[in-house]
Amino acid sequence: MKAVIQRAREASVSVDGEVVGRIDNGLVVLVGITHDDTIEDAKYLVKKISYLRIFEDDDGKMNLSLKDIDGSLLSISQFTLYGDTRKGRRPNFMQAAKPDAALKLYKQFNELVREENIQVETGKFGEMMDVQLTNSGPVTLLIDSKE
Repeated sequence: MKAVIQRAREASVSVDGEVVGRIDNGLVVLVGITHDDTIEDAKYLVKKISYLRIFEDDDGKMNLSLKDIDGSLLSISQFTLYGDTRKGRRPNFMQAAKPDAALKLYKQFNELVREENIQVETGKFGEMMDVQLTNSGPVTLLIDSKE
């Protein structure tokens, strides 16, 4: 599993012009799932994301985690994280998991985040979504459960 994590002051996701998820202070997480990902990959990402110290303390140092600041998480499914652009000009998405398997693991990922007592908002799996955010910092990180 891959996750692109963006620290956000505020963020929202819309489908067909209707806001379906919104957070204030927290993280926007784009989640990509490949064929051989399991619940163990999801658990790894959830622990890493929940406790990653990327929020500033009173001294301006990145010493606080999402849990420390009682922040929220906006989770967006993102199969394009497994796009292969090495050949030609059109990405190949063969490494992205099939929709049924990806949806199951994506739901498990979100439930695991909720089990950490973190508020989770989501987009709509498989839909065209518009994501808006104010990236604070900016801070953007990539985490891959296989690395």
